[in-house]
This record gives sequence, structure tokens and C-alpha cells, in this order.
Amino acid sequence: MLVVDDEPTVRELLCAALRHAGFTVAAAGTGQEALTVAEEVSPDLVLLDVMLPDTDGFEVIRLLRERHRPAAGPRAGHIPVVFLTARDTTRDKIDGLRLGGDDYVTKPFDLEELIARISAVLRRTSGDPSALLRVADLELDPEGMQTIRAGEPIKLSPTEFRLLHYLMTNVGRTVSKPQILERVWDYDFGGDTGIVDTYISYLRRKLDNGGPKLIHTVHGVGYVLRGPKT
Repeated sequence: MLVVDDEPTVRELLCAALRHAGFTVAAAGTGQEALTVAEEVSPDLVLLDVMLPDTDGFEVIRLLRERHRPAAGPRAGHIPVVFLTARDTTRDKIDGLRLGGDDYVTKPFDLEELIARISAVLRRTSGDPSALLRVADLELDPEGMQTIRAGEPIKLSPTEFRLLHYLMTNVGRTVSKPQILERVWDYDFGGDTGIVDTYISYLRRKLDNGGPKLIHTVHGVGYVLRGPKT
């Protein structure tokens, strides 16, 4: 794991707490140093302050993912990022999600909660890609490339299947359109997000035929898949 924060006291506290929790930790105090250390250690996750002395964390993660983007597909090489910052406005949080952050934690923070959220991000991003996924009466089998709802098979195109798989691996969590573009289409952040809206509408027509709505719009951010409320 890579901890990036320009405040030495905070950086040392975070490193000590994360090592105590069993993580292997490297640290950096600037954006440039973060990029250099990331090349050396290939971190499983980056805990990244937004406000750095030489740049901001949003630019760091853009550069980091450009450098680590392989040709093996949209999910390969994705480095999970948890933004850690005193900037706590809704706009800052939306920007963090749009730029591909996997979580956004504001200062002051509770160490126990922070570690729990880091662990949750790592579970989401490094889980078994072949595992059967279930949300309410919807099932998706990545290995068999099959989708079933309420016992009825649903025919999806390859792109629709990848999109649904991504939403189901992030069940209950809002994902931004740029995040979807990066993971499903392998586009950079300059891609046209209109294609996401189009394919979401395709999925909704196929999934919600006679059943409760599963894919919900979070206006100004993106989409979330969740089961119906009981």
C-alpha cells in the first residue's frame, strides 16, 4: 500500500496504524514522489491526500493510472485509490468519484473506520472474477457468461454483460460514469460518457421486465445497483 500525504505527522500515524493492521506500507509526501514510489513498489492500493504541495491528488491518480494501464483489458492493472482530504464539499466528493476514486474519506478521520473502508475497497477490487454474483433475484455467472433473473435467462451482449458485472461487483456503491468507462470500455477520462447512459438503458429494459428496479441513477454522479428495499 502507498500512503501519500504532505503532513509528516499524519503520514507517520497512517503508516504505523496500517502496518499494525497487517499491511505492507510505503509512503510519499508529494505527487512526484508518489509516482516514483508507485513505480518501485506497485502498490495494491493508494491512500491519497488531495492537497499536495506540487499538484493535487486528482492529477496524481490520472497520471498513475495512465502509466499502469496495460493492454490486457479494462480491469487489469486498475490501482484502487482512497482519497483522504480535508476538502469535504459535495463537489469535491463528486470530482473524486468521477476521476476514478474508489472511496473518499474526509479529515479528521477515525483510524478504525478508515482501515475498515480500505479493507472493503481491497475486497471489491481483488475478488475472484469467476465467482457467481447474486443481488435479490438476479444472478450472474462470469465463468459461464450467463445471467438469470427470477429463474429466467436474460440474453446480454458482451458489453452489457461486462457493465452488469461491474455494477454487481460494486453492489450498493455509486460508481461514476468515468469509472464505468475505464473499467468496462477501457476509455480514458476524456471518453464520451453518453455511451454509459445508452447501455444502462439497454440493461434496464432487459433486467426490469416485470421485476423491481435494480439499477438506480445518482444524479450528477453515476449509477448504483442495489436490491429492492424490504
